[in-house]
Amino acid sequence: MKQFLSFVRKEFYHIWRDKRTMFILLAMPVIQIIIFGFALTNEVKNARIAIFDQSHDAATAGLLTEISASKYFDIQANLHRQQDIDAIFKSGQAKMVIVLPANFQSDLQHLNQVNVQLIADASDPNTATTLINYASAVIRDYNQRLLQDQQIPYIINTQVRMLYNPQLKGAYSFVPGVMAMVLMLVCTMMTAITIVREKEMGTMEVMLVSPVQPLKIVTAKAVPYLLLSVVNIISILLLSVFVLDVPIKGNIVLLMGESILFTITCLSFGLFISAVTDSQQTAMFISLTGMFLPTVMLSGFMFPVENMPLPLQVISHAVPARWFYQVVRSVMIKGLDITGVWKETLILLGMTVFLLLLAIRKFKIRLA
Repeated sequence: MKQFLSFVRKEFYHIWRDKRTMFILLAMPVIQIIIFGFALTNEVKNARIAIFDQSHDAATAGLLTEISASKYFDIQANLHRQQDIDAIFKSGQAKMVIVLPANFQSDLQHLNQVNVQLIADASDPNTATTLINYASAVIRDYNQRLLQDQQIPYIINTQVRMLYNPQLKGAYSFVPGVMAMVLMLVCTMMTAITIVREKEMGTMEVMLVSPVQPLKIVTAKAVPYLLLSVVNIISILLLSVFVLDVPIKGNIVLLMGESILFTITCLSFGLFISAVTDSQQTAMFISLTGMFLPTVMLSGFMFPVENMPLPLQVISHAVPARWFYQVVRSVMIKGLDITGVWKETLILLGMTVFLLLLAIRKFKIRLA
């Protein structure tokens, strides 16, 4: 028994001295409980919406007061023309537009009914359905309050229109997300072990004495995975179109170019991990925790980013998959051109350059 307790004490000492193990054992459960308990939720709050009020009377003012008081909506813009509706959806500034017709109060008083149009961005069908339900509930409550004050029954009808995905197919939402996740996993994890494998196999010395520059060595390591990833991209797109019936409404060349750019971003991150780690196991662990979990939780694919606390929203800006997910949805589902995704493209390009320079710098230091 004494020997057994001695071994137990020894294991405690090992765990206590290993900071990474201590972090996984003690800090990770706390972080996961906080993230999953408070931050990650499918409930939609503070959703960006726009109002197209063509009446501007007391009745629409009362209804808009009810909508703006709701915690579910954040009114981003008041539109003045019918053409602005399409533009605000393409810019991504609103997920739903509430259209109030002209002569709203007059129709309500003389015809006893009026129609309110709810237009939602159904490229994310779950969020669109939730917002429509929230808005319909607010309008019903407003209608009930009007009925309490009037002897003549007033009826406010809602007409729903789903843009980009009228059939509310779930594939329209998960194809861009799965595409980002697959490319991130394959590219980052595979390249993360490439240089580390050379170290573990003892072939790093051959590379160290070669006259090849670090940039060429790093590039040569990434090229095979880039070509294989292009095959993956083509396979995913073919399956999406011909098996899942998800059309490519935008420019296929632009979509391929954006996908290749995202692939290079992932390859650069994998090379950076590979350059700073000493074992394949460590490289795999870092790539999983550094890319897979943030891609699932913070890209907006599974949980709306707008609902997260501000610190997590800020962190999500550093996740490449968040920007690629928006690009694929915009080009593939909404049919936007480069003018609609230029900001995301520049961010991905900047991340790629930064990570690639970082990987080359770390590799060069080791050569020295």
